[in-house]
Amino acid sequence: MAAPTARQLVLDLLSTLPHGAMPVRALVASGQLFGIRENSVRVALARLLADGRIERDDRGAYRLGPRAAAVSSQVASWRTLDARLRSWTGGWIGAHTAGWRGASRGRLRAERRALDWLGFRELHPGLLVRPDNLADGVAGVRSRLASLGLAPETPVFGVHDLEPAADAAARRLWPVTRLVAGYRAMRLALERSEPRLQALPEAGAMVESFQLGGQAIRQLALDPLLPDELLPSAERARLLETMRRYDRLGRGCWKRFLEGFGVVRHSGAPADLRLPAAIGGRW
Repeated sequence: MAAPTARQLVLDLLSTLPHGAMPVRALVASGQLFGIRENSVRVALARLLADGRIERDDRGAYRLGPRAAAVSSQVASWRTLDARLRSWTGGWIGAHTAGWRGASRGRLRAERRALDWLGFRELHPGLLVRPDNLADGVAGVRSRLASLGLAPETPVFGVHDLEPAADAAARRLWPVTRLVAGYRAMRLALERSEPRLQALPEAGAMVESFQLGGQAIRQLALDPLLPDELLPSAERARLLETMRRYDRLGRGCWKRFLEGFGVVRHSGAPADLRLPAAIGGRW
């Protein structure tokens, strides 16, 4: 398992504190667990503070800033994936991206990243779609895409009555077999790690729970949440339940360390938030 960068570590740890902050010395000590030098942590803090992704309180402790809030909320929603779904009636949600022509490379990355977060895939050049099976419907998806960085001028709309060939093509956009195999492989990795965490020294258990738990959260947070008609959800549900249990173990691994620095986490906060590089860039 790859170690986090200083930037990832800072953001991930602060993501576990929706109602609190973490002192520099706790962040530096956390970095040492992963072989990250103190200077690297301090440089990451300065850069994240400058671009608004973190903020510092009057005690010199750090919390997430407003620019990180939307992504943090999206990642933290892994716990309630099942509540974010509704029955699928065969309709789609579309996003029209032709207006992106001429945008900067950074802008294009941000736009595409927002759509990736919510499972959109390209059906035709300039038209990305996903099943209309999310509980908040088209309006809710439009709002969430905007908070994640999609430009407000990008049209997001309901798509109905696709002609049969296009509908069949849309249903094949996601690698269903690979997704199901990924759920199973991650669940088994978590199940193998559970007894190991209880036998490892504290530092080893902290590192393993952070890295492996973070991989599972990344997988769940980026899941396209396809309806059962496109992807049987049983394996995803098993992974979700296993990760909820593993998260409780992970929080236990970090509890004494964080309390030693006076950091008290919200009882519902996930312990392991390794944010995904797989979405094409940093949050």
